[in-house]
Amino acid sequence: MNILVWHVHGSWLTAFVQGPHTYLVPVTDDRGPDGLGRAVTWDWPGTVQERTPKELWDRDIDLMVLQRPHELDLALRWTGRRPGVDVPAVYVEHNSPDASPERQLHPLAGQSAIPVVHVTHFNRLMWDSGQAPTEVVEHGIIDPGPLYTGTERRAAVVVNEPVRRGRTTGTDLLPRLARSAPLDVFGMRTEGLAEHLGLPPERCRTRDLPQHELHREMARCRLYLHPVRWTSLGLSLLEAMFLGMPVVALDTTEVREAVPGGAGVVSNRLEVLEDAVRAFLAEPALARRTGAAARAAARARYGERRFLDDWERLIKEVTR
Repeated sequence: MNILVWHVHGSWLTAFVQGPHTYLVPVTDDRGPDGLGRAVTWDWPGTVQERTPKELWDRDIDLMVLQRPHELDLALRWTGRRPGVDVPAVYVEHNSPDASPERQLHPLAGQSAIPVVHVTHFNRLMWDSGQAPTEVVEHGIIDPGPLYTGTERRAAVVVNEPVRRGRTTGTDLLPRLARSAPLDVFGMRTEGLAEHLGLPPERCRTRDLPQHELHREMARCRLYLHPVRWTSLGLSLLEAMFLGMPVVALDTTEVREAVPGGAGVVSNRLEVLEDAVRAFLAEPALARRTGAAARAAARARYGERRFLDDWERLIKEVTR
């Protein structure tokens, strides 16, 4: 099939485009948010093809995969076809509701032609999807391999824009947690974080690395710390588990489902998280055993093959 999909949420899309189809990715002259084209930092197969809006107009399209509300209008303007009416479509909702967790109406709640596909069961529960049919296809991770060494007595944290996002990503908790372990914070726009938090640079190092370097550098840290209060289930948490890292995480959103007993420590009590961080730093063998359990659990639930099989089933239902 020819599947139209915008380059949004690159980690998720990297797994999605491993399927058996041709993926038409819009590209514009400025390669802005609506026309990024092919990825630069991820490894995508040759079946991912860039198409300009003009080229999309006459191109056969079997399915539209939408990820942002305004893509409904973009799809119509750039292809001349209405998503869900002239061409089958699905809408992938990557996020948890951000305004009112128990009452927020989903942007596609007023229609029934386009299924809303949530990436976690928690998200489907919390969004008010109205009359829109809903599905859940949980994340799939391309296995980076068991790269964990844990040679550095530090905790890895992965978050984009931690200063701007603040309490949402648990940025305010980092000074307290940094008392138990020095932090390596990876992600976009992390510069100036230590100064913002009032921490010495050695206690809070920040780095923005390409994907292939990120995994190896994360895996050198003794543990992965996930202080996120309210986002969808972070792919970085699952990637850390695939690497074989023990995880210490807040018990929020879908984390409890993703991290079973023995694969890490999940709690909303900061003193419990601090104890866990110190224990992993002090006991490398414990950290390695826990990380091995985390890797086994992640591979069983979030493997690439299961993800692609789930999507194939849904694609066939929507396009039959």
